[in-house]
Amino acid sequence: MTRPFRFGVNMVNLSTGDEWRKKCRRAEELGYDVILVPDHLGAPAPFPSLVAAAEATERPRVGTFVLNTGFWNPALLAREVATTDALTGGRLELGLGTGYVKAEHDAAGLPWGSPGERVSHLRDAVKKLDELLGSDEHQPRPLQKPRPPLLIGGNGDRMLKLTAEHADIAAFTGAKATPGDNSGAMRHLTAEELDERVAAYRRFAAHRTEPAELNLLIQMVEVTDDRRAAIRPVLDYIPHLTEDTALELPLLLIGTVQQIADQLRAQRERYGFSYITVLEPYFETFGPVIEELSGS
Repeated sequence: MTRPFRFGVNMVNLSTGDEWRKKCRRAEELGYDVILVPDHLGAPAPFPSLVAAAEATERPRVGTFVLNTGFWNPALLAREVATTDALTGGRLELGLGTGYVKAEHDAAGLPWGSPGERVSHLRDAVKKLDELLGSDEHQPRPLQKPRPPLLIGGNGDRMLKLTAEHADIAAFTGAKATPGDNSGAMRHLTAEELDERVAAYRRFAAHRTEPAELNLLIQMVEVTDDRRAAIRPVLDYIPHLTEDTALELPLLLIGTVQQIADQLRAQRERYGFSYITVLEPYFETFGPVIEELSGS
C-alpha cells in the first residue's frame, strides 16, 4: 500500500516570538503537515518552540527533528514530552537521535562516547520513555496514548535495528558521518547506497505487523529549468560524485516543479519515502511542489 505524502519543515532560526509565529503560520499556508525543530546548541530550544508553533497554527503537527538524546535525562525528557503533547493538543511527534557533533557535547560539559555507546544510550532512553509515558501513574500524562509517535533517525545497522524495533517513523538522512570525524560533517549517500540502507532496514523490520512511515531529509531544493547549471556549484561539497551521480542524489531536489514532484513520486516508489522534510531555507521554494503533490 502506497502512503500519501506528508511534508515537514525543519525550522532552525529564531528572532522574535512574533516572527516565529508568523513563519509557522506561513508554513501552514504552504501546506506543510509538520513543523519541526532540531536540537543543537545555537538553535531554538525545542519544546517551547513547538508549543508556540502549535498555538500559532491549527492544522500542522509539531515535532523534534531530532533530539540529541545525549543532552537529556530520560525522566526529565518524559516530563517535557508529556507536557508538550498536552499543551499542543496531542499534535506532538517525538524524534530522537544519538547526536553527531562532539563540540556541542564539549560545550555543554556532557560526555561524548563512542558511536556504540551513543546508540546504547539512545536505546536505554527509548525503553525508559516507553515505560514512563506508558504508565497511568506518570504525571503529567501525554494526550496521545500510549505516547506520541516516535521517529528515530540514523543509517547504521544498530540504529536501523533500534528503529525497526521501536519507531513509528524511520528517518533517513541520505548521508553518513565520516569515520573518525566528530565535526558533524556528513558524506552524501549515493542512490545505490541508500537502496542498500533501506533494504537493511526492511530486513530488520520484517517482523513488524504495522509498517513504519519512511522519512527522508532533503538537503537542497532549487526550482530551475537548468538542472546541470544548478548542480555545478554544489560539486565542490561532494567531490566524490560526478555531475550525473550528484543529480541522482535523492536528498537534492533540483529542476522544475514538475520534475521535482516526479522525482519524489519515483523515490516513494523506489524507497518508500512518503514523509519528506525540507530545511527552513527552502520552505518557500518547496511550497509549489507541495501544491503539485497535494492529495497524492
